Amino acid sequence: MALLTFERRVSVPVDARTAFAWHTRPGAFERLAPPWQDVRVVERKGTIYDGDRTTLELHLGPLRRRWIAVHEGFREDRLFVDRQERGPFAEWRHEHRFHARGASAELEDAIAFRLPLGAPGRVLGRRYAFQQLDRLFAFRHRRIHHDLERHAMTDTKLRIAISGSSGLIGSALAAFLSTGGHEVIRLVRSGMGGDGSVSWDPAAGVVDVEALDGVDAVVHLAGEPIGRRWTESRKREILRSREEGTRALSTAIASLSHPPRVLVSASAVGIYGSRGDEILTEDSSHGDDFLATVCEAWEAGTRPAAEAGIRVVNLRLGVVLEALLPRLLLPFRLGLGGRIGSGRHWLSWISLDDATAAFHQALIDERLRGPVNATSPSPVTNAEMTKTLGRVLRRPTVFPVPTAAVSALYGEMGRATVLTSQRVLPQRLHATGFGFAYADLEAALRHTLGR
Repeated sequence: MALLTFERRVSVPVDARTAFAWHTRPGAFERLAPPWQDVRVVERKGTIYDGDRTTLELHLGPLRRRWIAVHEGFREDRLFVDRQERGPFAEWRHEHRFHARGASAELEDAIAFRLPLGAPGRVLGRRYAFQQLDRLFAFRHRRIHHDLERHAMTDTKLRIAISGSSGLIGSALAAFLSTGGHEVIRLVRSGMGGDGSVSWDPAAGVVDVEALDGVDAVVHLAGEPIGRRWTESRKREILRSREEGTRALSTAIASLSHPPRVLVSASAVGIYGSRGDEILTEDSSHGDDFLATVCEAWEAGTRPAAEAGIRVVNLRLGVVLEALLPRLLLPFRLGLGGRIGSGRHWLSWISLDDATAAFHQALIDERLRGPVNATSPSPVTNAEMTKTLGRVLRRPTVFPVPTAAVSALYGEMGRATVLTSQRVLPQRLHATGFGFAYADLEAALRHTLGR
């Protein structure tokens, strides 16, 4: 039976050698894996050189399937191939071709594949297979274009230590930086590390200081998650993890013989409190609720580093779409979505790709110092968010959620996160000329959901 073929091309703003090198580095697969696919790397040997292999685990609803890909056909700066040795297809061969176009390049994905189940599989699955390949490679090509564009902003390669590198933002940032040629050192809890990691114990305030000596930059993302119902003991842990962990790390790097040039520490727009329709910038006053108190302590924990002459950036993150969507998708896909309360409260959001780019900007741009809002320049009301998500998913949004229900289900946490109103603008990022890949909510949702 004849093989099916799929081809897609994208132009990138770097030469073929640079684009090819991006694919040889750790993190390339993670950058190309779309958020709607539940896939995990089980085992990896090498990257894309002949004989290298990757074992993936695909979650297809309740089913799990292994995909073993073997690399072959390696030609420096021109071609590499991954071939399915075992997996969901009857046959699969993917050629990654690189075409020089002067100072830029064109990347071509050429896939020859055979669907399982013979003739019935071809008849029943052909259309679906091509739809999913279109969806996948549209996402991949957008992301690689934006990543290569960001990396082209600087030739300097840094040694960067990251705490919280296993979280949503941390894992995306580590992969982004690695593919750009930076050396990433993961700060991990004692006994959980491996090659390329440094031990620390944020609860005890202990950091392996010697292992950090000579790093160029530190990114601090670690902290207790806030997305579960708060008890008094949980609130104390949320505050302690940010206040004490940040201070311990800042004090440690301030004591180094060769301290880093920059510390980029996460914070959040929660520092402003709930402010209705008021437009908020980095110069706005702070709120007085629990999250505002946490954020103030979080940022204050970086003072030892700043006092030692290290450039400190407190990146005040908005709600990251990829963290929010898992809570919304099921009811919205079932047609049960709707605004919360009046829907007039503001949501300051940011896509994961733009959040990653904002950390990169803070690392390389000497003009950034102190508080920096990392939010889309287009905040939306809850009603606008609801309407837009419904349009992207092609579902009605006619079932409003009473505010009393949020309070009953989630208590103070729900009121402080779901019902708060923050209309935040990224004034200082904008002043650097930072370009958002997804400033518009609908474009961001379509990218993230592959719609």
